[in-house]
Amino acid sequence: MDYKKLADLLFPDVKYTKEDLEKKYPPRNLKPGAIVTRFAPSPTGFLHIGSVFTCLVANNIAKKSDGVFILRIEDTDQTRKVENGVKNIIQGLNRYDIKFDEGVDEEGNDYGDYGTYTQSQRKDIYMAMAKYLVSEGKAYPCFCDDETAERDKAIQEANKELTGYYGSYAHCRDLTLEEVEANLKQGKKFAIRLKCNSSADHKIVMEDAIRGTLKLSDNFNDVVILKRDFLPPYNFAHACDDHFMRVNLVLRGDEYIPSIAEHLQIFDALGFERIKYAHIAPIQKMEGASKRKISKRKDPEANVTFYLEEGYPVESVKEYLYTVANSNFEDWRKNNPDLTCDNFVVTADKMSKSGALFDLPKLNDVSKNIISTFDAQKVYDLCLAWAELYDKSFAKILKDNKDYAIKVFSIERGTAKPRKDIAKWNETKSAFGYFFKELFAPKSLEDYAYNLEKFDKETIKKIVDKYVGVYDNEPDNQTWFAKIKTLGTEFGFADDMKAYKANPEAYKGHYGDVASMLRVAITGKANTPDLYQICTLLGKDEVVSRLKLASELLK
Repeated sequence: MDYKKLADLLFPDVKYTKEDLEKKYPPRNLKPGAIVTRFAPSPTGFLHIGSVFTCLVANNIAKKSDGVFILRIEDTDQTRKVENGVKNIIQGLNRYDIKFDEGVDEEGNDYGDYGTYTQSQRKDIYMAMAKYLVSEGKAYPCFCDDETAERDKAIQEANKELTGYYGSYAHCRDLTLEEVEANLKQGKKFAIRLKCNSSADHKIVMEDAIRGTLKLSDNFNDVVILKRDFLPPYNFAHACDDHFMRVNLVLRGDEYIPSIAEHLQIFDALGFERIKYAHIAPIQKMEGASKRKISKRKDPEANVTFYLEEGYPVESVKEYLYTVANSNFEDWRKNNPDLTCDNFVVTADKMSKSGALFDLPKLNDVSKNIISTFDAQKVYDLCLAWAELYDKSFAKILKDNKDYAIKVFSIERGTAKPRKDIAKWNETKSAFGYFFKELFAPKSLEDYAYNLEKFDKETIKKIVDKYVGVYDNEPDNQTWFAKIKTLGTEFGFADDMKAYKANPEAYKGHYGDVASMLRVAITGKANTPDLYQICTLLGKDEVVSRLKLASELLK
């Protein structure tokens, strides 16, 4: 067989040679150890939280090594492409401060010296490399149609054989040049297949940056590397793109582990240096007593828009994902409380091999900690931005009462032990709504968090009524609290905690119980920030008005 003549027959118009492409995309001038990696999504739907996780890790590893992070759009399956798919991906990642050094922008325009970065526009590269393989006798045209593939599969299954295009089922592998010419004259379409020289019982060994040594079954199929439309499937595009973009580490999901052998065969056939792989275990969640991969269909938290709609700050989601990414992150955080999570250095060897569990309660705890570090102005700004999208009536209240709202968010903030009331912005109205007249409108006793099992309504009402007569804007917390203690003693409540603990039967309760009754009367809630600061912000008229309303509802 004259393989060069066969290659020219199949690809008469290919303009590049392998040597041309090696010169066009030379090795990068980077320091030793610099990582070049990429995120290569298909613009086929919403952005998955797993993609954000992978990007966060890849971006960190590249940037911390003074390397390069690339965005490559894998759109060779045009039937699955959705409108604005690329724009949605980029905008979604931008929210999490994930920026690319090279790739495409929201409009699909390239930036960087190793593009184009959209696979459907790299057809010349794939055809050139396919032609090279044919000219070397490592690939061949396949004219088999879908009916032939379905028939062979049925035979293989009936015979309990491995399914695929190999051995006697590789019908086009040994076509003569004359047979190829005849098929072309008949207008038959063809794909290009890689000649495989291995077998199903052969094993390969490779090193994974996360999982260590892997021993895998080798590929035994003559896999398709160019489809009939001359666009490549993932396996061939991946090899060509990663080589000519000079990627040296591929971070991807572990669902690709079974195809490693196939990918390595393609690298070897092309004469490319093999690159390193790090296969990331999927984020999982518990379902009953078992784990499963977080699902686009079943789990709203799989979609990144979930976190926007709920109102989780970007910092909270990133912080949580870093706890999932590396087992040593939480120790790092304890030792570096004042640094942002972006200062952490991710290492592949500290990543989970089995898949970390996605834990919403833990995310909430992380987010409460993060929000507690924000100053009041930032809380106001971020909460307002969220409310303008998802709760316009609350947004109006915040805008109409800006200075007051910032004072509200300032209570017990910036202290050694700041309060941790909220994990996300959609909890803000519930947590702080009682500060705003528009949102505090109890209609019955059920709207208050009284502990009626501990104290009867009559006792509570007497204390509330008495406080109406003595309440004033006190100059400091100590004076205010002393008045509450005095009020309590009139109704049999201890004003000294040691005395109460020594002889609790001698009292109805203690001064803390009195403060709790008044807290509920003024705010409707049993758990709030410092009551003195609340009353000071509300003002005397509003406090007295609320006490009278509570008294009326306690009748």
